[in-house]
Amino acid sequence: MQFRLEKRAEPSKAMLYLTPIGAVLLTALVGAIIFSLIGYDGVRAVREIFVTPILNPLKWQDLAVKSAPLIIIAVGLAIGYRANVWNIGAEGQYILGGLAGTGVALLTRDFSGPWILPLMIVAGMVGGMSWAFLPALLRTRLQVNEILTSLMLTYVAIQLLNYLVIGPWKDPMGFGFPQTRMFTADQLLPHIIPGTIVHMGVPIAVVVALAAWFVMSRLVFGYQIKVVGSAPNAARYGGFSVNRTIWMALLTSGALAGLAGVLEVAGPFGRMVPSFPTNYGFTAIIVAFLGRLHPIGIIFAGLAMAVAVVGGEVAQTTIQLPAAAVGIFQSMMLFFLLASDLLVRYRVRMVGSNRVEVTP
Repeated sequence: MQFRLEKRAEPSKAMLYLTPIGAVLLTALVGAIIFSLIGYDGVRAVREIFVTPILNPLKWQDLAVKSAPLIIIAVGLAIGYRANVWNIGAEGQYILGGLAGTGVALLTRDFSGPWILPLMIVAGMVGGMSWAFLPALLRTRLQVNEILTSLMLTYVAIQLLNYLVIGPWKDPMGFGFPQTRMFTADQLLPHIIPGTIVHMGVPIAVVVALAAWFVMSRLVFGYQIKVVGSAPNAARYGGFSVNRTIWMALLTSGALAGLAGVLEVAGPFGRMVPSFPTNYGFTAIIVAFLGRLHPIGIIFAGLAMAVAVVGGEVAQTTIQLPAAAVGIFQSMMLFFLLASDLLVRYRVRMVGSNRVEVTP
């Protein structure tokens, strides 16, 4: 007896948009069971992770700040994924964006003026694009899988960061700690709400998502991305270059990851430190799929993931939940999302002496 997947003629659109909600609910349910079995209060753990950040107004500013880089990176990844270009190395591009912005900050330390921060942002985007350049080159020239090259470059970026903050960029007045000098006022993102940590990067993230929605739904570039991703042969017949689309998709996602990096280093961090890699680039992959690769959906998915991240920090304090708990929840969320997607797009049929259809 064997099982076979049979593609549905037309997947239910309602189910496609309901499954992300179902994935979150299943994650909460299974998470409560798992943590109860290993000796924690599973119900309270789920409440602290998924409910407390929403009900506690003091945590809303944390949700905004945590969701901003996730949204920006996920929007760039979604553009690539729609073109069937699988950039897995956004974490490395995020790091390079932060490093490029830090380099400009160190070079302009003795200067002042409103031009410094925009220059840092441009440098950050260029830094992210530079780290996506090699995967794009190898994919278009040698057909090397961009999943492998982009992912491996992430670890190169981490080593480069460590070398710089321990070596040439180390703060001579930092008491031996591996970190750069603190940024000056002209090199930091302004706070848009006085008395909070909500900085300019938050509205920038919303603007990026809205701009991406407009581009993907109204401009030829967006149409080209969709056609190349879904029907490359038809794209060639229509005059769209697959290689050019790969370049645009990877460089765009790299630029947005770099933008998130420079906004983080000029915002919450205020300097470059070894702990700068925070797995935003990897978490944004889940956000992109949770938002159905749609820029508007990604805004809500980014907020949902920020709830899990902030809630995980709360649970570590209140019930001493391990730091890895957030990673477990994120992994389960992605698993349930992909599994539900499979069942929405395919029927599972049991093939044997008597053919029986398992799912409707």
